[in-house]
This record gives sequence, C-alpha cells and structure tokens, in this order.
Amino acid sequence: MKRTSKRVLQEPESTRELTALIREACLIARDSANNLYEFVQDSSKMAFLAVKDCEKELDRIERTVDEKITQAITEVTENEARELLACLKFIIDLERIGDLLWSAAKRLQSMTTELNPRDRENVLTMAKIVVEMLSKIDHGFLHRDLKSAQWVLQNDSRMDLACRSLIRHQIENMDQRHSEAVTNLLFVGQAFERAGDHAKNLSEELFHLIEGRSMRHEVKRTRVSG
Repeated sequence: MKRTSKRVLQEPESTRELTALIREACLIARDSANNLYEFVQDSSKMAFLAVKDCEKELDRIERTVDEKITQAITEVTENEARELLACLKFIIDLERIGDLLWSAAKRLQSMTTELNPRDRENVLTMAKIVVEMLSKIDHGFLHRDLKSAQWVLQNDSRMDLACRSLIRHQIENMDQRHSEAVTNLLFVGQAFERAGDHAKNLSEELFHLIEGRSMRHEVKRTRVSG
C-alpha cells in the first residue's frame, strides 16, 4: 500500500513538470515573435540574436519533453495522459514556430535596408499577428480558456490576408526588384503563414485538451454535410 501511495503522489509531479515546460515554451515562442517584430522595425542586432536564442531554447525544451514523456505517460491516470499528450503536441508545433521565425529572421537580415514601406508594413503586420496568436495560446493553456483558442481560429484569416498582400506586391513589382529580394520576401511570407497554421493547430489542441473534442474532425464533418 505504501508503494502505491508513493506512486500516486509522484504522478501529478511528472505532469506538472511537463506542463510547466510547455508554458515556458509558449512564452519563448511569443518572445521570438516579439523580437522578430523589433528586428524588422529597428534592425536591432540584439533582437535578431534573441530570435536565434529562442529557437535554441525551444529545441532544448522539445528534447527534454521527448525524453521525459515516455516514462511519465506510463505512470499517470487517463486524464493526466491526455494532458501529457497535449504537451507533446504543443511542443512539436511551438518548436516548429521557432524554426520558422528564425528562418524568416535570417532571410530578412540581409535585406532590412531594402524593405520598402509597404513590405515592411506587411512583415510587421504578420509578426504582430503571430505575437497576438501566441499570447492567446499561452493564456488559453494556462487558464484552460476556450475563448482564447476561439480568438486564434477567428483571426487566422488576418494572417492569410497579410501574406497575400505581401505576395501580390512582389508580383506587381517584380520587374523593378532584384529576384533575390523577391524570393526572400516570398519565403518570409510563407514562414509567417505556416507559423500561423501551427498556432491554429495549437488552438485546436486546446479544444481537445479542455473539452475532449477534436475541432479538426468537426470541420471535416461540416464540410461533408455542407
């Protein structure tokens, strides 16, 4: 009986540890987007390096979660197992967001002085949207708040519009610009759009974590029935 009691006391600890790591990862991903916004706005070298540091930290957390979750998930209740699986899904998307933001930062580094006002505005808009999305994801994960998750789903279209605006401007002015600059901006737009998609994945995972239902399956059923 003592051994069983000891195990029960240990189960929440492993869940709390991994949940705390995901909260840390949410904040780091948001900081990465914030620093990228600052880099585009002010060409700050410190902000650029901060994006790189955030990407490394997210990689570290992903490795830690991956190492700990296999053992932890065999020692918990069904509800705690769902929490741990959510942690695993969260870190996969958050780590990918870190990669995408760092990729965008590297492409922008060589051309910040070449950004015309419209391009800069579009890039800043996309960076701000990612910041807002990740802030909502963090709040939703911490407080188990579905309104925050719903906000991300409803505002995903803003990212698509900003990305299309950036792409359209490149196409309209392609003859007047270096092909390398156009290519870089197209990849930057794609990186932000994909980061937004990963944030959307996180909001859907919040629904699954809090209510036990899959938003992705509901969307599929709605399309079929429509």
